Amino acid sequence: MFGNLSNQLTNIGKTLSGRGAITEKNITEAMVDVRNALLEADVGFEVVKNFIGDVSKKAQGQQVIGSLSPSEAFIGIVRDELVELMGTGSTEISISSQPPAVILMAGLQGVGKTTTAAKLGYYLKSKKNKKVGVVSCDIYRPAAIEQLKIIAKQAGLEVVSVEGASSAEDRARQALEIARREFLEVLIVDTAGRTSVDNAMMKELSQIHNMINPIESLFVVDSMMGQDAVVSASEFGKAVPLTGIILSKTDGDARAGSALSALKITGAPIKFMGTGEKPDDLEVFHPERIASRILGMGDVLSLIEEVEDKVDKEKAKKLAKKVQRGKGFGLEDFKEQLMQLENLGGMEGVLSKMPGMAQNQAITSKINNAVDVVAITAMIDSMTSKEKTFPSVIKASRKRRIASGSGRSIQELNRLLKQFSQMQKMMKKMSGKGGMQKMMGMLGKLQ
Repeated sequence: MFGNLSNQLTNIGKTLSGRGAITEKNITEAMVDVRNALLEADVGFEVVKNFIGDVSKKAQGQQVIGSLSPSEAFIGIVRDELVELMGTGSTEISISSQPPAVILMAGLQGVGKTTTAAKLGYYLKSKKNKKVGVVSCDIYRPAAIEQLKIIAKQAGLEVVSVEGASSAEDRARQALEIARREFLEVLIVDTAGRTSVDNAMMKELSQIHNMINPIESLFVVDSMMGQDAVVSASEFGKAVPLTGIILSKTDGDARAGSALSALKITGAPIKFMGTGEKPDDLEVFHPERIASRILGMGDVLSLIEEVEDKVDKEKAKKLAKKVQRGKGFGLEDFKEQLMQLENLGGMEGVLSKMPGMAQNQAITSKINNAVDVVAITAMIDSMTSKEKTFPSVIKASRKRRIASGSGRSIQELNRLLKQFSQMQKMMKKMSGKGGMQKMMGMLGKLQ
């Protein structure tokens, strides 16, 4: 998300590099790049205009002091204003009410609202330890009700089954009664979407809102929608008092600037962003972290949290003990480490949160392309137990068999074996005396 914006904003410091001080002239030059970057990212004109004005005033004011260089000071101001633009309010979802706490999901058809409802339920169940139920009030598309049932069960959520409801409002009312009887702590109500905003839709949404009195009314925005997101946000904001925004599909090549405009229009903070298709692919939106990520400063805090949540600690401990005892690092271990990495969003997901990597797109792309987890898994799974443990026995005839069985080429297999050999050497160095220092030395050479 914000990929193009990040690429352009990380270069703004070049405009001021080598300058002895920030002046009105070089600020004007830098702001042209900032303005163009924001407009190309689909941020609304009025929002950009205000943003540019605020940055310019602060850049020429008392904030630019100390030992920082002009470019560092300027980027710091841009970061602070990005945080302000993305919302400084609390992103914590409110569930502190008499159970069940009701959450209303709103948005246009096709924005990923139903999938997001299940992800939110999974987040509340796994992170907040809540008993969560979901219900669909889309009486126009039976497939939508069935879809929510399927993905909710996959996420381990309670599906509130309503029978015989004649309207969406009646369906919501019955679901709330059932949730109370079954002692659910949270009820997520998924509403009907439309391909475009219409009066009937807004009236129905308003009626459901009045009936269930939700503690949270969340508007789901497709991060790839462009300025249509701003228009729909305005209309939904008039129909119900929105308390937050969830960005969906942020794992795509989205400009996503329209979401910032939607935030300004509704006044509701961005609370979450969807980063994939799995139930746990929903991240809390931290404006300060996203601002740092956009400007190439990294997001190490989010990376640490993901490692804590998604890495299998027991498997990691077993591997560490195995390496320390000098029992070797086999191809099956190599595959397991790659699968753990995939849970963190793959190499690209990890590198995107590392400081400085936004300015090294070529390096990131090269590393990401070199680590094809699907291909590597297929090749390792096509090997015998002996080949996985002792890769040195893999010669010409074995290579042909493995390549044929996995549907990959011999060149790809050779590359895998080379990558594994390098990883194996690193693991051997770690197992010896002063292993960590040796490994850091190897990483330094690799960099």
